[in-house]
Amino acid sequence: MPKQDSRRVFGQTSEAAAENYLRRKGYHILGRNIRSPNGEIDLVAETNGVLVFIEVKARRSSVFGGASLAVTSLKQARLVRLAAQYLAHHRLGDRLCRFDVVLCHGGGAQQSSIEHIENAFEVPGEDLRW
Repeated sequence: MPKQDSRRVFGQTSEAAAENYLRRKGYHILGRNIRSPNGEIDLVAETNGVLVFIEVKARRSSVFGGASLAVTSLKQARLVRLAAQYLAHHRLGDRLCRFDVVLCHGGGAQQSSIEHIENAFEVPGEDLRW
């Protein structure tokens, strides 16, 4: 399998594992791989009345700092814009929201561990209601 295909398969496997993990924790998954011209939201879920925008990061090793360092401030800003677009499109104006990150670590085609970081970053100057 070419290197690019194995990365894609690992990413898809990790997103599916993250979704299953969140379902087991009681999250209601509202959408997966929600695309717009400006990017993609990996997962959108709801738990305890909070709308959660979830970024899934998969890394085979921590050579480049691991999955947690992959959610840069630029990526955070893009996720905030995508979340605002999602809320506007679905007319979900006054919803309490947060941003989570699910980190999938492992090698081969399978992830070996999952770490869920709730409220992984905050939106400066916002109370996360739109």
